[in-house]
Amino acid sequence: MAGVYTILLLICSNIFMTFAWYGNLLLKERHISDNWSMPLIIVASWGIALIEYCFLIPANNIGSEINGGPYNLTQLKVIQEVISVTVFSGITILCFHEQHLQWNHCVAFVLLIAAVFFVFLK
Repeated sequence: MAGVYTILLLICSNIFMTFAWYGNLLLKERHISDNWSMPLIIVASWGIALIEYCFLIPANNIGSEINGGPYNLTQLKVIQEVISVTVFSGITILCFHEQHLQWNHCVAFVLLIAAVFFVFLK
């Protein structure tokens, strides 16, 4: 179950991470933050990133074989990257209506899945 909990926590972490990094652009696109100063945007993003870390750190601790979890550090990182791109793609499609996935994005995603395969290959 540690592997499942790790993946679920990483998904939650990456949802918050995506909004911490790109949420300010979404707010700008929707004219919500037109008058926000850069320091305010940074502080708001840090606040969201703090929540992200509340999911990320436990995910890494639960999932790491150092703490009895099923994944070594390389596997954890590759899993996190695939989840990151998946979550980012989903949020981009749902929230940023001017952004579209293209064939080359899909090929890149398939290559990331291949990376997961190879990192778990014994």
